Amino acid sequence: MPATAPTTISEPIPLHDTPILGMTSRSYVQTPTRYGGTLDSEGAAGFWVEYPDGLVDLTRSHWIESNDDLKNGASPAIASAGKEQTRAPPLDTGTQVEIEVGGEPKRRIRVSKDKSALIVIDMQNFFLHPDLRKHLKGVDCVQPLMDVVPKMRAMDMKILWVNWGLTDFELKTIPPALVRGFQKNGRGGFGSDLGGKFGRLLMRGEYNSALYGPLQAEYEAGKANGTDVWIHKNRMSGLWGYQTALDLYLKENGIKTLFFSGVNTDQCVLGTLADAYFRGYDCILVEDATATTSPCGYENVTYNAGSSYGFITDTSKIIAAANYANAAP
Repeated sequence: MPATAPTTISEPIPLHDTPILGMTSRSYVQTPTRYGGTLDSEGAAGFWVEYPDGLVDLTRSHWIESNDDLKNGASPAIASAGKEQTRAPPLDTGTQVEIEVGGEPKRRIRVSKDKSALIVIDMQNFFLHPDLRKHLKGVDCVQPLMDVVPKMRAMDMKILWVNWGLTDFELKTIPPALVRGFQKNGRGGFGSDLGGKFGRLLMRGEYNSALYGPLQAEYEAGKANGTDVWIHKNRMSGLWGYQTALDLYLKENGIKTLFFSGVNTDQCVLGTLADAYFRGYDCILVEDATATTSPCGYENVTYNAGSSYGFITDTSKIIAAANYANAAP
């Protein structure tokens, strides 16, 4: 009797076993959907609301009921708050702005202007100056930043320049893996003299630690106007550990939404972005204002930033949103 071929049964892919490439797109939600469960917009991570038209509201200003609210013991009054609201409330152009983000189908995010900040990481001479290294992709990020920074300032968003800036005391506290990574064949490294005008490697006040090219003057102008802040870091993340200068500033100023830029995408930018994600900040990577020299590093981070950590956008989308917001009555 001839053998019969086994019957092939086609089964649906489990919800949480989606092939990784399937994460690059998300269908629109069918009904307004709330993520997170904190009513207090100033506490913890708060909440987002996504609408069927592709808007994701990050402002934490309009509560929408969740199907799980009553199951989890919430009072009927809280659980029914926003029950009749099937569309997003009108945009408050005085305090909010909507920015297109990447992915298919198209989406946009709504953010509070005064609770948002651009984080510019390590756009310093040590990483970009042609006398120290060849980082053409990093240098290519300078002009997009020069274009977008004034536009974001005009929307009352803070510009935070987060840079390496070590003290002699901190040299004694840096872990060995990090020390080794910045040395070559056991020589040089943090605090070593780079020669000429550059000074000691990534120490505060040295020329190699200054911002590259026109960015230094751009920061100085913003500092004079009270919109820009320089924040030192001493690790590859500006948010590592307990009560870093960056985290304290964000909390003291009520900033929830962070736009990330700078170098290197898969190192200090990713380190800071991932820590921000873990702490409950909204994370948006500005893809034409970040770069790295690592093989495949940029592609990996932009992919995960858009599909897992939050969203990706670019300076042209931010500028378009700013122009619309600034033209509004």
